[in-house]
Amino acid sequence: MTSCVRPGCAGRIMATGYCDTCGHRHAEPRPEPPARPPAGPHTEEPAGPGVLHAVAGIGELDQHGLVVLPEVPVPDDVLVDDPRLPTGGRRCGVNGCTMTIGVGYGGQPGRATGRCPRCGTPYSLMPQLVPGEFVADHYKVLGCLAHGGLGWIHLAEDTRAEGHRVVLKSQINVHDAVARRTAVEERRSLTDLHHPDIVRIITYAEHRPLGRSHTGYLVMDYIAGRSLQQLFDADDVERIFHGRPRLDHVLTYGCKILGALQYMHERGLLYCDMKPSNVIHFGRAIKVVDLGAVRAIGDRASAYVYTPGFAPPPEEIDHRGWHVDSDLYTVGMTLQALARGTEPARGLAPDSFRRVVARATHPEPRARFRSAAEMSRQLWEVLREFRSLQFGEQLPEASTRFRPSGAGLDAGLGAIPALDHWTGRPGGTPAGLDVAPPAAAEVAGALPEPVPDPDDGAALLLDSFPPDAPDRVARQWPRESRLGTPETALWLCRAYLRKGEQRAAEGWLAEAETQLGERAAAHDWRIAWHRGVLHLSRGEVDLADTRFDAVHQALPGEYVPKLALGYCAEHTGDARRRARAMRYYEAVWKRDCAHTAAAFGLARGHLARGDRDAAVHVLDEVPATSRHHDAARIAAVRVRAGVLHGSPPAPA
Repeated sequence: MTSCVRPGCAGRIMATGYCDTCGHRHAEPRPEPPARPPAGPHTEEPAGPGVLHAVAGIGELDQHGLVVLPEVPVPDDVLVDDPRLPTGGRRCGVNGCTMTIGVGYGGQPGRATGRCPRCGTPYSLMPQLVPGEFVADHYKVLGCLAHGGLGWIHLAEDTRAEGHRVVLKSQINVHDAVARRTAVEERRSLTDLHHPDIVRIITYAEHRPLGRSHTGYLVMDYIAGRSLQQLFDADDVERIFHGRPRLDHVLTYGCKILGALQYMHERGLLYCDMKPSNVIHFGRAIKVVDLGAVRAIGDRASAYVYTPGFAPPPEEIDHRGWHVDSDLYTVGMTLQALARGTEPARGLAPDSFRRVVARATHPEPRARFRSAAEMSRQLWEVLREFRSLQFGEQLPEASTRFRPSGAGLDAGLGAIPALDHWTGRPGGTPAGLDVAPPAAAEVAGALPEPVPDPDDGAALLLDSFPPDAPDRVARQWPRESRLGTPETALWLCRAYLRKGEQRAAEGWLAEAETQLGERAAAHDWRIAWHRGVLHLSRGEVDLADTRFDAVHQALPGEYVPKLALGYCAEHTGDARRRARAMRYYEAVWKRDCAHTAAAFGLARGHLARGDRDAAVHVLDEVPATSRHHDAARIAAVRVRAGVLHGSPPAPA
């Protein structure tokens, strides 16, 4: 991935063409070049991603760092032999009528045609086309595929292009004014969509057979594959995936789906009905299909089309309408449903994934992801965490939320002891190795600083501030309006904390909360981070742990919150929490060996259990190019030669 070119933004350009931090669009996403010959005349050729690298026998990553999906064969028989009524009927919808039509009573089957019991409007829930019938003179109907929320879906052959199959999507109830209006809005907004992971709308065709009502049809590409719902429920799913699907497959689906939604959001559209049955896996690619629920951002007039169980609660939709975060809610529920069928994974990645879902589906909309690009970035980072823990891959990537930090936090283990260690000790017994973590205040001063929000008015000024003279900046605060921003207040908080002036740091953090507003600040991870650092500087480790956990909840894929949580868990000395610390340190170290603070944390954890070999093994992994390589070598020698828990080293 390449860096964002927007001034002040440290983000990366994702495969979608959007920055994962500021959401700025840099280029239109383009389909991948084909990786193999066309699959046949009846299928759209899936895109074949280029391979970045592979681990033998495990799987491959494409050029965007996503998993190359397994090949899904073309289904043999896709037509429905006996089209049935939609399960549970459907809402009438005429002039706001909420009566359910097409359901049976008293044990009797529902009626396919009739009149609404409440408003009297005639309805028909049956397919409007029969095999062999022609639409627009050249689309020959082959049969019925399924039914969607607004219409039956038919498979047809374009007789003007031999062997080319298309999908015809009609309305279920042609007497329903709301459904007719929705279909008109759908075709107007969707025919201009061109994204590799969204089904293509070819044209709009009208059809009026003798003796029947006039009906319009959207003509779409036929995607010869399986929906994710069908795929994960299939008997042969383990044959296709060479075992049960893994979490990184689900994460890849999520990133691709979010890329498609980001594209739609950029064009002022909301998808509204994401679920596993609305994503088709064909070949090695996916398509988001069934665009019948799409609506304009800000539209509060047209009827909502969504699937209960995947959408936010109805009372939320009634109160605030549908927003970008509502779409992301449906993606979170979709990924949660898919993850239930995956094989168990080791390490912290499953917990990180659950936190992504939890943020996407948070009951408070302000706490959810702000954009599809932001959520996609976190999924992508969790994918890399999964691969590193599951397969031992090193997948380093610079953080988009925190600046780099050069601190090793070795707690003195990597330093040669002073002379009095050798000459000043009483008797002949050497002092034992100190395996305690560094002091809380030292960690507070060494943790990486957050990257400023590029949308903040003072973001570009912060690097020009004198780091050791916050008083000068504070005096200018009331005089220069451009300084009166949350990022300036947070900078002053950090600057005063470095000087040891905790009361001033606390005051400027409170000012940042005021600038953001109380309700927004309650869900802003930057506030939680600075609160955690303040608590740590005072030695209030348990309180810091709570704040850092809130940051981890907001940024599940980030390295830095895991480092902070690892330290807090290690500091307690409790065996259960030390084990938790090891999981956090491992998640960071296995993914990127540049974070030597995690390596020293792991070494201390192994030493606390008396395992010298494991501690040295971790220290040996610190690369020769690291600024902390020499400290790691010194630490390894001390571990081999030192007294540990009163026991001398074993003879060589």
